[in-house]
Amino acid sequence: MKGKKYWLLGGAALLAISLSACSDNKETTPATAKEDVTTEKETKEGQATEQTISYLGENYTLPAEVNNIVTASLESMEDAAILGVKPVGVLAIANEIPTYLANELEGAELIGDKFAPNNEAILALKPDVIIGSSKFQEEVVTQLNKIQTMIPYSHISSNWKDNLKLLGQLSGKESEADSIIADYEKKAAEAKEKIEGSIKDKQILIIRVRQGIMNVYPANVYLNPVLYEDLGAQIPEVISNTKAQAEISLEALAEVNPDYIFLQFETSENSENPTALDELMENPIFQSIEAAKNDHVFVNVVDPLAQGGTAWSKVKFLDAAIESLSKE
Repeated sequence: MKGKKYWLLGGAALLAISLSACSDNKETTPATAKEDVTTEKETKEGQATEQTISYLGENYTLPAEVNNIVTASLESMEDAAILGVKPVGVLAIANEIPTYLANELEGAELIGDKFAPNNEAILALKPDVIIGSSKFQEEVVTQLNKIQTMIPYSHISSNWKDNLKLLGQLSGKESEADSIIADYEKKAAEAKEKIEGSIKDKQILIIRVRQGIMNVYPANVYLNPVLYEDLGAQIPEVISNTKAQAEISLEALAEVNPDYIFLQFETSENSENPTALDELMENPIFQSIEAAKNDHVFVNVVDPLAQGGTAWSKVKFLDAAIESLSKE
């Protein structure tokens, strides 16, 4: 990128010059080639200095060699963990690497939180690529692209394979990514054949408690695709009618009367309602639900910070769902 000749300058000049000199490297022209690597820019000596990759229909220009990867989204951090990729920078939760990814991402520098990554911290890491989030606000996108090309890693569950393959390509772990996908699909297909009959008439819900409120998601969002697509569970009407994250009341939940409930509760998402989970479990209406009466309420079968639509989340939740749904 243009600003690299200023790396030797120090102090405030470094930040000012680098941010102004670096241009937004994202190209919005849809990719037409099936291959990920589409073009290369060469020096006079014939060595490539840049590469252009295709991801979800858009092209992104990166250095020919990608070594320093900054994962500025929890989704990309999860995929880095399962792929064995060592990013130089990661997001922080409560000023530390998220506990559930800490071992795999040990040694990475902290670059702020998921809402507003720290531009100065990222700049200091001299990234070859920044893997951000499709949930970023435009202001965040603009600032990150001034540092280095930022690829907006998708938070949509149905894009999990494209996400993993992208990170595999960037890190030279394409074969590992393909193996993870193949292994998951094989295991899911085998599990579906074994348990689909026993759960076909069952009402199964995944509920996420946030700020003391129970929430459900559309069938193709969060962890839901594992249940409704991969394992063949029927989609409850309350889920088919849900278009985005939506609150579900105790009364509405009792009306659905699910046979199984996967309940996710993360303390940091309920800072103002730290006792919400206990209160819910002890509520007489909740206790009257079929799932509660039969001890089929499963709390945090995967880490409650798990993003859902990633290879890491899907692999972990598939194992937990198979075990849980096999219980009498």
